[in-house]
Amino acid sequence: MAYITLEIAEELARQALGKARTEFGRPICVAVCDGNGEMVYFSRMDGAPLRSIAIAQQKAYTAVRMGVSTEAFLVRLQKEHIEIGYFCDGRFTALPGGHPIKNADGIVIGGIGVSGLAASEDHVITEWVALAAKIQTN
Repeated sequence: MAYITLEIAEELARQALGKARTEFGRPICVAVCDGNGEMVYFSRMDGAPLRSIAIAQQKAYTAVRMGVSTEAFLVRLQKEHIEIGYFCDGRFTALPGGHPIKNADGIVIGGIGVSGLAASEDHVITEWVALAAKIQTN
């Protein structure tokens, strides 16, 4: 996979939605973006919180733009005592639940963001999908 196509984005979202259903039994929103952080695909399960729409999108965007999971970004902010506003991007979030999607060479080609569960559960889903996507590219 050289870049995130609509077909790939739909498959990644399907995997995230399936994991939310089977492992957590609660609804989520999932966003998949391209290597620039622009939205390719979005889905909201019935009953997912409205606030999760924007949050999932911002998690995917942040993961691409920073090249790391939003959890790793949060750790960096805390460790270096940096406020998120210093990055001058109002779309950034440090809530766990966003992961970059990398190709076999480790280049960020997209991102996935999930919101609707506890942040740690959102993170589990996106980490799993991102790892599965990387394995598929090898």
